[in-house]
Amino acid sequence: MSSLHRFFQLFDLGTLSVSSVAPIFSVAAAGSVMAQAAGAAVPLAIVLIAIPFILCSWIFLSLNQHFPNAGASYHWSRRIIGIDFSNFQAWIIILAYFWSIPPILIPAAQFTYRALGIPHPGNLLQILGAIFWAVFALIVLLFGARMTARVTQIFLVIEVLSVGFMAVIGYAHWGPAAVGAADFSFSHLNWGGIIVCMVVAATIVDGWEIDSYASEEAKKPRITPGWGGIIGAVSVVAYYLLIWPLLLHQLPLDRLSTTSDTLSLWAGTVAPGLLPYFRIAIICSTAGSLWLTTFILSRALYAMGRDGVMPNWMAGLNRFGVPRWPVVLPMGLSMIVVALQMFFPSTRDLFSLVLSAAGFFLVGEFLLDGINMLVFLIRKHDAVHRQVKAHHHLGLFVAAVCVVTSLTAVEVLFLICGPKYVAAGIDQTVLILLALGVVYVLWLKWRGKARSTHCFTPEELDNIAAVGPALVRE
Repeated sequence: MSSLHRFFQLFDLGTLSVSSVAPIFSVAAAGSVMAQAAGAAVPLAIVLIAIPFILCSWIFLSLNQHFPNAGASYHWSRRIIGIDFSNFQAWIIILAYFWSIPPILIPAAQFTYRALGIPHPGNLLQILGAIFWAVFALIVLLFGARMTARVTQIFLVIEVLSVGFMAVIGYAHWGPAAVGAADFSFSHLNWGGIIVCMVVAATIVDGWEIDSYASEEAKKPRITPGWGGIIGAVSVVAYYLLIWPLLLHQLPLDRLSTTSDTLSLWAGTVAPGLLPYFRIAIICSTAGSLWLTTFILSRALYAMGRDGVMPNWMAGLNRFGVPRWPVVLPMGLSMIVVALQMFFPSTRDLFSLVLSAAGFFLVGEFLLDGINMLVFLIRKHDAVHRQVKAHHHLGLFVAAVCVVTSLTAVEVLFLICGPKYVAAGIDQTVLILLALGVVYVLWLKWRGKARSTHCFTPEELDNIAAVGPALVRE
């Protein structure tokens, strides 16, 4: 079986992790939903969800050192807990990342038209704009890791400069607080809204894990993947804690809660002359988020194809060493979802419910990774480390306990509060999709063809005593 091309250095993985989170796009597109749910407590919600996510980045680093694989989370559960648990996690990964793609395509088109002076494009124009960005993303991905890294880095430079300019301009024009900005009080917190905001925030603080899915394409697969994720997770939280105080202080809360483009509203209010430049930054951030979200899903599907969880043609590579069908198929299906939403209003409510559930499954994905880490440390770690001096990972164990406990609480509370703050029926939608995941696992078990595990064995094994040998099974 042909292998993915090894290209990425630590710098490449770090930039992929930061860009995949897409802080500019995330705030622009999700800002109003978060403000509606949590009001002036949005920064608190971000901090509360960021803590387990940053702990997760540490967990990802450790699991990458033991089991580098393009399937990342899906593969780790296969090696640590078992086939059936892994197949269920495969279902969660597919739901989490596939349903994150359509909500990027339409904003990408809308932001582009606004930059061109078309504030209210019709459905057909929006579809054409979405097709343009889908094709652009396919080109960036299908022409290999080098192309993906370099284009991402160019777009990321624009995004980082924009965050810097926003901070300089915003804090230089601090002024008196806007209406609603001073409403924050620890004694009057709307915890239901904060929980919902935390789940929404999960979609804007994830993405840093992309370097784990790129581990087979890293030049040092046991060393660099995981570090890029830590860099990305910490960096984007810093970005959000820089941006959100400006938005809440300088924009009336009622306007912030109803706008479709939070950052354009801020730029138009505080620095109207810079609005065109901020729109370019938003477009760059949105585009980067599109192809990097697809990148994560494509590598997971590629690994599933090798193991028989997906058809084996999903494991085929093009001449640039890229899994072609795992890239093309999700993008094509996402365009179909977008078209159905646009042209068939009867499907809009259904898809909106499913798309709203993406945050729940993203949180669930990291919850399962915390469980993987706990089981690994309790049951498997000694077997893996027979050649290494006996040692323990108390810090990692505590981190995994915190991740599992906190994210379980978030998921349960979302099911309770979601119908009130997100949409009626969101709880039933999530439970139905979870039940379908169980059916999917039982179907794979009945087929009996998804029982293998492909183990990536990198040639680079320097410092094996420091990073720990993998449990290799070819």
